[in-house]
Amino acid sequence: MHSLLLQPSLRDCRRLFLRDYEVTINIGVHDFEKRAEQRVVINVDLFIPLAVSTPQHDKLTEVVDYDFIRRTIAERVARGHIHLQETLVDDVLRAMLAHPAVRAARVSTEKPDVYADCAAVGVEVFGMRNDTSSST
Repeated sequence: MHSLLLQPSLRDCRRLFLRDYEVTINIGVHDFEKRAEQRVVINVDLFIPLAVSTPQHDKLTEVVDYDFIRRTIAERVARGHIHLQETLVDDVLRAMLAHPAVRAARVSTEKPDVYADCAAVGVEVFGMRNDTSSST
């Protein structure tokens, strides 16, 4: 994951992250999953050009606020049942990349309670804006 900052198009970026954000949501394709909520752990990394994320006056308005990530996830989850983790990560990724300051993003989800013999099952996706001139 940290090797993403070695990519030439991300070298001038800082990484903003939300780590191990746990939500309880209605997700899954099986009947038993549709009747009960499950724990899902979400991780998000945003890659934001230093030119638009280096504060000059130590003000929140000069950077991307962490609340943007949490609020976006909460809004997506509130829309109702999600069949696939792939759908969830794709929706969150699309919303992250819609922010004008975000050049690239990585989103992952994990369902920690699916199997007793492993820590979690999950999905991860990475995306980059077509234009690399992100600005606020």
